[in-house]
Amino acid sequence: MNRKIRVLIVDDSAVVRQTISDLLSTDPDIEVIGTASDPFIAAEKIELEIPDVITLDVEMPKMDGLTFLQKIMTQNPIPVVICSSLTTQGSETVIKAFEYGAVEIITKPKLGTKQFLEESTIHICDIIKAASLVNVKRKSVWQTVVQPKLSADVVLAKSKNNSMVETTEKIIVVGASTGGTEALRVFLESLPSDSPGIVIVQHMPENFTRAFAKRLDGLCKISVKEAEDGDTVIRGRALIAPGNHHLLVKRSGARYYVEIKEGPLVSRHRPSVDVLFRSAARYAGKNAVGVIMTGMGDDGAKGMLELMEAGAHTIAQDEKSCVVFGMPNEAIKLGAVESVLSLSKIADHIIIHYN
Repeated sequence: MNRKIRVLIVDDSAVVRQTISDLLSTDPDIEVIGTASDPFIAAEKIELEIPDVITLDVEMPKMDGLTFLQKIMTQNPIPVVICSSLTTQGSETVIKAFEYGAVEIITKPKLGTKQFLEESTIHICDIIKAASLVNVKRKSVWQTVVQPKLSADVVLAKSKNNSMVETTEKIIVVGASTGGTEALRVFLESLPSDSPGIVIVQHMPENFTRAFAKRLDGLCKISVKEAEDGDTVIRGRALIAPGNHHLLVKRSGARYYVEIKEGPLVSRHRPSVDVLFRSAARYAGKNAVGVIMTGMGDDGAKGMLELMEAGAHTIAQDEKSCVVFGMPNEAIKLGAVESVLSLSKIADHIIIHYN
């Protein structure tokens, strides 16, 4: 019998603490071992019993959640899921949360929080289960009733004909999730200003990708922006999928551009790496280089196989440099990866072989 995932809920709202506790308790594999209204109470409870996962609000009295997150990660690392009602203006705070070690973000609305959380029960339970596996050595299989896991077919049909106008222009398509904000920073900072055009899906909540792109734009030699529908994929620029929207690569003659689409979750994500990779396989084929980075789950694995079958070169981040060796490992197990490289070597590999 598998041991239950022990969760500590830290939030200054009694309603939110009770609601999260009630919804997590519906899952037989999760046990709420306590709640705390502020980080000081949480610290006392952690001394008595170390949880497998902490859900943490950001805006709290006595000590803010980010400060507490930093203390946790430097003193006694525990997977932390941020559960916050931060607005768009607070998106820089969320980026910092990822940098400080948060494994996932649940964005709760300022109004209707209780209803939102109740409606998101399955999704939140899945997040807790995935978070419990981050940096955890034991191997467990958690059983739950989940919503159907849709493939990229619901957004873009798989192409039966890859013929297209000839072009030698290369593009790079990248997929990442947990740990990806820092992995992308390292990768993009290492690229020269004339690198091939880059299109990125990073699993990140809506409204936060614009600030993330702006931050990277200030750090990198290339320009970085949140993708807009119709943006041309050009040398020296990276386009990042806006949160809660799928991002596809398309072709018009020799010009590559991106399309922003709504639609259902694919591999339980929107944006989905599988959708991006499938579109690149269809419209770029052998001119594409696919990179799959750190992240939980298997989004991108099937799409990477399609990239390889279309003649693209495929690269996976290695286990040692990943925060979570989930997505790259799933692609490797499918036989969809040609090169497995440490994060520090991916950019140089692309520059040497494909620039």
